Amino acid sequence: MEIKRILGEHLEANVFVVKTGNNCIIIDSGAKLGEVKKAVGKNNVLGVFLTHGHFDHATYAIEYAKEFSCKIYAHEEAKAELEDPAKNYGESFKIDTFENFLFLNGDGKLKLGDIEIEYFYTPGHCESCVCFLINSQLFAGDTLFDNGIGRTDLIGSSKEEMLSSLEKLEKLIFSTCHSGHGESSDFDRQKRNIKIFQRFLTR
Repeated sequence: MEIKRILGEHLEANVFVVKTGNNCIIIDSGAKLGEVKKAVGKNNVLGVFLTHGHFDHATYAIEYAKEFSCKIYAHEEAKAELEDPAKNYGESFKIDTFENFLFLNGDGKLKLGDIEIEYFYTPGHCESCVCFLINSQLFAGDTLFDNGIGRTDLIGSSKEEMLSSLEKLEKLIFSTCHSGHGESSDFDRQKRNIKIFQRFLTR
């Protein structure tokens, strides 16, 4: 499996192109289409996956789906965020049509071509946060960072839900955590990170 990271246009949000064989998926959609097309190359895009509905991670989702003739996968709570600039923090950004979307609920598994994806509902930063686990690679969006967690003082945020999500993620086995902003981190570093913020949130 090959992973390419692209810095997005807003707030340096990460976009990941995850390739297996001749297939790939795209995780988040804050980078301009031209940059993503270079990373995709001649591979077949099986889907666009949103870690949550904030504008910096979702700006070009519709454009990607049209260009690559694929679906957009997001948690069902993302719809309310994507259609409301006040909730997605994008000022004028909103999505009005959801015909290309397939909405997820809870935890589960998907298989697209030869790519197997486990998804875990991890609210706390916002109501639509989802983490994706692919071949021991965890794509955590704004739930986990290299040395921190997502903010819990925004619309739809919840310290209590973040605590529950951290408890869920603490039980996962993965080799690398790829965050929605900043650098990736390894399993041991994230285990320490989770423990620190579990204590922080219960002070």
